[in-house]
Amino acid sequence: MPSTPSTDGPVLWPGVDLHVVSGKGGTGKTTVAAALALALARDGKRTLLMEVEGRQGIAQLFDVPPLPYEERVVAVAPNGGEVWALAVDAEEALLDYLELFYNLRRAGSALRKMGAVDFVTTIAPGLRDVLLTGKACEVVRRSDKSASNAYDAVIIDAPPTGRITRFLNVNAEVSGLAKMGPIRNHADLVMSVIASPRTAVHLVTLLEEMPVQETIDGIADLRANDLPVGGIFVNMIHPDIVSEPLENSVGADAITAALASVGVTSSRVDLGQVLIDEGTDHARRTALQSRELVRIQETGLPVIELPFLTDGVELGGLYELAQVMTDSGVR
Repeated sequence: MPSTPSTDGPVLWPGVDLHVVSGKGGTGKTTVAAALALALARDGKRTLLMEVEGRQGIAQLFDVPPLPYEERVVAVAPNGGEVWALAVDAEEALLDYLELFYNLRRAGSALRKMGAVDFVTTIAPGLRDVLLTGKACEVVRRSDKSASNAYDAVIIDAPPTGRITRFLNVNAEVSGLAKMGPIRNHADLVMSVIASPRTAVHLVTLLEEMPVQETIDGIADLRANDLPVGGIFVNMIHPDIVSEPLENSVGADAITAALASVGVTSSRVDLGQVLIDEGTDHARRTALQSRELVRIQETGLPVIELPFLTDGVELGGLYELAQVMTDSGVR
């Protein structure tokens, strides 16, 4: 079962303004990013949840229309906070960049109509990542200027673990593209936020061998590139309700007879054997969870354990996960 420490305990990642959430595909990183935005927005705070992959997963989770390249409220957090969301588009981010630094938004619009923006970001994917991460850093830096549209925290639903280091390490990505000049200067500005204590990269995993190994490898890769690792969110933990395989303690015939005594019978399957098989599978899964959790804990990073939502992931489930995070020190 997921642990829920007291809210009086230590706060995780104090001073972090930018939370980057990554994970192997299928681990629920978008769900975790959304719940994290809710947890960090409680008690009257404002958070911005950013999507950079164009999948509109955030809109689906919060049951709102597809997100445009525009900050808008998608949820009210516990005790009066607000979660805002934004789908970052590389073309629009480039137009923002041209306007912010050169007052050339009109020229950028003309380039987009000609297809030049799409061409450039296709042949130079490093530039695309600079633009996407640059938007997040621009929002983070608003708080330095006490802007009216500043946020208490920014959360990026980032690319999967296998690409996260490349996505964040924009200096390395643009090194072959620009040794100096405005693009390089912009990359340096982005890295001044991403590689600083203001940022934490969190990884989401399931307690299965492949996701855990990819998480461990991802942590090593991030550390090797001097990128700040935050914590590990262990998602979809199944409760341990069967301590050992049922065939070790209860026979199928006894279970079938007990079910028949209360009127539960079947002419098609052996109910006792079906229950034994299900219970055995569950016991093996929870045993695997315990072994893999030890491997995760050996990383030395904060570990947030999140329960498996039996009713599926919907808005109520996000609030449930956010509360678990709060109880674990995320606030």
